[in-house]
Amino acid sequence: MTQADTPKTFGPSAVMTPANVVTIVRLLLSPVAFWLIIDRKSGWGIFVLWVAVTASDSLDGYLARKQGTTRSGAFLDPLADKVLALGGLWAVVLAGEFWWLPVALITVREALISGFRFFWARRGLAIQASKVAKAKTFLQFSSVSFVVWPWTAGEPWIAAACLWLAVAVGVLCALALLWWERRVDYPLFVPEIVRRRTFLVPTLVVFMVQFTLGGLLFLNTQYVQLVLGF
Repeated sequence: MTQADTPKTFGPSAVMTPANVVTIVRLLLSPVAFWLIIDRKSGWGIFVLWVAVTASDSLDGYLARKQGTTRSGAFLDPLADKVLALGGLWAVVLAGEFWWLPVALITVREALISGFRFFWARRGLAIQASKVAKAKTFLQFSSVSFVVWPWTAGEPWIAAACLWLAVAVGVLCALALLWWERRVDYPLFVPEIVRRRTFLVPTLVVFMVQFTLGGLLFLNTQYVQLVLGF
């Protein structure tokens, strides 16, 4: 029996699968990682935690392929990646290690892509991330890793170069999508999408969540430093 013929444990409508549990744990640990990045910037403990929550993306992907992919997993997994990537990048900005502009460019792109995915997900079409998009996410994770890793913390140009490379890959990926869309008979990205609530609402939600999270992390840092004296 081949792998394709192996019966799956979970159907498409399942929610509490092992893969989703891993994804939820990643989301729950993300605020801890963000706070440690802002508070301490680098260290072995932060580095190990950051690598664990980002590299475990491969684990939930493996479990999903082995036990059956689900619609909830197709939504939660990219959500966790975006929360970790954008939250980690903004945490580094608040720590004073990254310029805000490249992170803002990444945030705008990710918010628009999230709205695009949600629009079609409501219509029963799950849009999978391409290999280039996965490489872009890896670069975003890596740029934060180079900040918190004690061996590279003293060389900020490494993390900055990785960050700008992630921006470039993200822009090229978006341009390639638009180029491909202009050459297919039934394009997914049509102008009327931007006027639909199913596109605007999730896009605005991603913006609000990221800037709210950044604001809360900043206020928490100020409280710890100014009020508690740490």
